[in-house]
Amino acid sequence: MKKRILELLNKYYDLIAETWFEKLIDSFGNILTEAQIQTFVESSLETLLNIVKTSEYKNADQYLIETYTLFSGAGLTLLDVSQIYSYGRNVLFNNLQKEKPEGYDPVIILGFIDEMIEQFFARYGMLHQNTAMKELSNDRNRLADKLELSQKYLSNILHTSELAIMVIGSDEKFQAWNKSAERIFGYTDIEVIGKPSSLLLPEAQKYYEELDSIIDFTSKSSEVKIIDTERMTKEGKIIPVQLSIARLPGSNGEFTGRTVIIRDQSQVKNLQQQVDQSEKLAVIGQLAAGVAHEIGNPLTSISSLVQLIQRKNKDAVLSEQLIIIKENIDRISKIVRELVDFSRPPSYKKELVQTADILKTAVGIVKYDKRVKKVNFETEYNNDTPLIKAIPDQLLQVFVNILINALDAIEGTGTIKVKLDHNDEFVFIKIKDNGCGMDNKIIKKIFDPFFTTKEVGKGTGLGLSVSYGIVKNFNGDILVESKLNEGSTFTIKLPLNKN
Repeated sequence: MKKRILELLNKYYDLIAETWFEKLIDSFGNILTEAQIQTFVESSLETLLNIVKTSEYKNADQYLIETYTLFSGAGLTLLDVSQIYSYGRNVLFNNLQKEKPEGYDPVIILGFIDEMIEQFFARYGMLHQNTAMKELSNDRNRLADKLELSQKYLSNILHTSELAIMVIGSDEKFQAWNKSAERIFGYTDIEVIGKPSSLLLPEAQKYYEELDSIIDFTSKSSEVKIIDTERMTKEGKIIPVQLSIARLPGSNGEFTGRTVIIRDQSQVKNLQQQVDQSEKLAVIGQLAAGVAHEIGNPLTSISSLVQLIQRKNKDAVLSEQLIIIKENIDRISKIVRELVDFSRPPSYKKELVQTADILKTAVGIVKYDKRVKKVNFETEYNNDTPLIKAIPDQLLQVFVNILINALDAIEGTGTIKVKLDHNDEFVFIKIKDNGCGMDNKIIKKIFDPFFTTKEVGKGTGLGLSVSYGIVKNFNGDILVESKLNEGSTFTIKLPLNKN
């Protein structure tokens, strides 16, 4: 029978191919090109002939792969492919039915060919399904990888943010707690998760009323609420914070809790206090300059009168008293002049300066502090020190800040040594006191902004920080040596002007 089928297929090969080609052009000519349809028809018939000869469907595997690549690339569905093979089956039947071979039942022949075409389509369907399953699996893996990456990304944001981030459920218990929350409040996530949200509230009725207001707002509104308030750390310290609160919706939009982002406002509050203090000091400086100017005019008149009396006076005792008066008038004039110089708006232009002159002015200003009555100043200036390039007003500020710190360290009684020296590269200004001194723990922090060992209201913690910044801007450095209860030595290194 196979021999007879081969004869029939070869006999009607061209007619079958032409008729199948025309039907496919009519139905799929807008999707597939003529060349693609022609190639498909010819390879289908050649594969059919080969299977009849060998009875091996494995020989059709490459054909099916190429056919699947063609049809899937054109976007044809499994239903479209079924129609394509149905056209081929009908063309084969219509042509083979024209023959009535002797000794063979035409129905059996057609049934045999029909079975082969069904096998083609079945194998194509399996290939389509396997490929679709692989693509689905790949898509699932890609989505899983993307989800895992998103989770890692969100987790990274959650735990590396400088802000405290937490999630509170509808039962008002903590569900999430990041590292910054632990740093700010002192509680670990193990200590917090499952605890009520009131854990961070200070003991005052207004905070509980505030919490009730937050719960009511987030349960009804999807807007973000920002509140400036206070919260309490594990140690019981109350800190100023800013809360950003948002509703946490469920899958159907229902209220499931809220997210809370907390910013520690302690540093902001400190900065505001320092700004306020700076504004007060600026006003005091302006007032001091005005007072100094008003004192200067009558002092000039008094000094002139004293000099006039000195020229006309013949009494030796009175002359001695007039000399004392004149010396004190000069002293007051010097104080007034230095106050005016110190209150003058600073210049920010670097220029060549003689360090000794600025250092003398700084010591002169500090000597008028009310605490220096029992303080001995030992100064050693080298007037031949090479010039340095700096901003005079800022350098004066550095010297005054460190000298005042030395006054605080000796508490009004002791010795402050000031020495100016240099080598081939640097000018060295050493300011040494025999006061309370510092341990290593404090030495490491003294240049940090707002760090101070003084009582509240007696220090801002900015003097040394500002001084360090100024000296670094001049490409210099400040070195500190200190021993507890023995005193401290601040060495300021400033580079020489090489130009």
